[in-house]
Amino acid sequence: MSSVDLHNESLANVQQLRSMLDIDDDLLDAVQRYGKIAIPQLPQFLDAFYAWMAHQPDYRTFFSDPERLQRVKGGQLRYWQGFFRAQVDDNYLRRLRDVGEVHARIGLPLPTYFAAMDVSLAMLLENFYDNSLPPDDYIRCARAVTRLVHFDTTAVVETYSHLLGRRMAEQTRSLIAMSTPVTSLWEGILLLPIIGLVDSRRAQDIMHSSLSRIAESRAKVFIIDISGVSVVDTAVANHLIKVVQASQLMGCVCILSGLSPAIAQTIVELGIPVNDLRTTSTLRNALEIAFKFAGVSVKQISDN
Repeated sequence: MSSVDLHNESLANVQQLRSMLDIDDDLLDAVQRYGKIAIPQLPQFLDAFYAWMAHQPDYRTFFSDPERLQRVKGGQLRYWQGFFRAQVDDNYLRRLRDVGEVHARIGLPLPTYFAAMDVSLAMLLENFYDNSLPPDDYIRCARAVTRLVHFDTTAVVETYSHLLGRRMAEQTRSLIAMSTPVTSLWEGILLLPIIGLVDSRRAQDIMHSSLSRIAESRAKVFIIDISGVSVVDTAVANHLIKVVQASQLMGCVCILSGLSPAIAQTIVELGIPVNDLRTTSTLRNALEIAFKFAGVSVKQISDN
């Protein structure tokens, strides 16, 4: 996703971030004043920074390719030049969103980013300071530079976290879809094998997927096999019963298969009405019932 798309999502805008971190025009003026000292020394600073970076665990992972290293150095030089120009507007924030997006895409660990920014700040304010400012002015400029670094870090990490969160949500949706495979066994017969835990969110997805497939296929019989469900408590049992009832309201015969003695006992102890439930202990028995309802005759072929 591009930074333009991210800019339109529910992330803080530049005014909100400036207000939250108290980035005013006086502070930006102080950053610009210090930039007159720092910008001419940025090439030397980057050499020192990457000399430090070469000893870090992630260096080989991300910077072993010389061409990539040169591209990253060039991008970092432009970043710090923009930083010390201190024009903190929508374009400035958009560039920070780009940085966060790249870090999320390549999987750069956040601790590595935090350490790099901390070392950069120390180098720029200590190692490459020429002692040309009066002490009070230096303190004011150093505080301003530190505050703006915090602004940049906040924007980058917010973007990084947003993208990772969205990626995890997409993966979760994919896993849920894979975990509720409503399959057509025969014309008019659907099967849903449920494996693992069933929570409220997954139960809603099971309900949606099941009813959608019943409507699409005009199924007459729907088998829900729960032999792979690890735990059946009150919540799980109620979720399953709701799916059965909703399926029946759509004119589809619903069969619960794979009921173990323990699950059957649990359903009875929970006081769930079982009069309208069609249940079997095995999937094979459920298929036999389903074929009868669908008007399908299955014969064994002789070996002779």
